[in-house]
Amino acid sequence: MAEIVQLFITCIIDTFYPEIGEAVLSVLERAGVQVIVPKDQTCCGQPAFNAGMRSQARQMAIQTIGTFEANAGAVVVPSGSCAAMLRHGYLELFAEDETWLPRAKALAARTYELTEYLVDTLGVTDLGARYPGPLTYHSSCHLLRELGVDHQPKALLGKVLEANIAESQPSVLIQNNPLPHADECCGFGGVFSVEYPHVSAAMLERKIANIESTGASSVVVCDAGCLMHINGGLHRRGKKPKVVHIAEVLASR
Repeated sequence: MAEIVQLFITCIIDTFYPEIGEAVLSVLERAGVQVIVPKDQTCCGQPAFNAGMRSQARQMAIQTIGTFEANAGAVVVPSGSCAAMLRHGYLELFAEDETWLPRAKALAARTYELTEYLVDTLGVTDLGARYPGPLTYHSSCHLLRELGVDHQPKALLGKVLEANIAESQPSVLIQNNPLPHADECCGFGGVFSVEYPHVSAAMLERKIANIESTGASSVVVCDAGCLMHINGGLHRRGKKPKVVHIAEVLASR
């Protein structure tokens, strides 16, 4: 019997990039799991949390906890920032709440970022994906720093077959096109880009210059926020590289 997971689709994917959501579903099903997408899910509350609006964030957290308590199984999130909110932010929000803290801890214990779930829980790295053209990888902040997820996306990308590789071996382009300062923030940071637009723009400028230095045609990310921010900067500057979510790469044939 297939393992059952619940998919937390995230606001940005649901609103702006539904095709990424479809790719996530395809990847999970290809990995052999049955996926439930709870209809009552809303924002995880991270933007309000980061802006200091704790009461509003608590309301969204309560909605999220209640929604995902309705079914058993892992909660898989195609976003390092949202997964970090469920795993760490909720524990801070309810630190003094004897009723909701245990429920927040129970949800945190079964919440996984997408690549983390595939590699660490399912033991899957090869999904039979093929993605044309050289690629490079950008490490999003919450994914790397709060969740400690680093080797998992690279392990998955390392198995993606590339049409440009003559010997048709598992892709080594992630090593051949390393992104300089890949662990540096792109400048999005949720409300950070709104509160500090000039600093955010400078960080984005540096990120784009580093991307261009790799010669890669695609930049792979695990967070749609980074995707939106970097792609916007590349588009406004008329640059050729594009940013794609890792699920889109893994779902590609």
